[in-house]
Amino acid sequence: MLDEKGFNLWADDYDKTVRLSDEKNEYPFAGYKKILNIIFNEVMTKSNSSVLDIGFGTGVLTKMLYDNGHHIDGIDFSSEMIRTAQEKMPEADLIEWDITRALPGEFLENEYDYIILTYSIHHLNDSDKIKLILHLLNHLSDNGKILIGDVAFKNMESLQTCRQNYQDYWDSDEFYIIYNDFETLLSEYGRTEFKQVSHCGGVLEIKKI
Repeated sequence: MLDEKGFNLWADDYDKTVRLSDEKNEYPFAGYKKILNIIFNEVMTKSNSSVLDIGFGTGVLTKMLYDNGHHIDGIDFSSEMIRTAQEKMPEADLIEWDITRALPGEFLENEYDYIILTYSIHHLNDSDKIKLILHLLNHLSDNGKILIGDVAFKNMESLQTCRQNYQDYWDSDEFYIIYNDFETLLSEYGRTEFKQVSHCGGVLEIKKI
């Protein structure tokens, strides 16, 4: 798993690396464009929405939303990723922050129509994922949604198949979503839906009860 320094070094080549993996339909980024399009189209159903992007990277998705009139707040732990994204979105409020610490003080009073996390939450173990999601649910506006696009699987069997097929490249330091487990863990707090987009990627939608 890359640390902050690793992501800073990777920033310039990140988009190319992701694109090649997606085009080859290979773990870990197979389905990447489709996943971003699903999230983009969902956010676009509400005009001028308020969006918090957690782990926005180089701003590929957020830039499209920014250009379509949505208000963008964002956090990322890579200063170089932030620099790249800020150049694309000069009016967005982007903050360097560790997502394991919940939200920075600048955003604690805010409510969002959409909170999106694309390929960022797999750095947290399941316990920390749930803790973060429950915190974020408190920052949704009425009818707001958390949209998570990431390496994700419907069940453990699907994950194990992918792991076996890509055992030479599998990142054992990352923690991927298994929807059947998350559906149970979040059932008391939110309504969930999951769409499997590729053999190793999907979109998880969470709304407050």
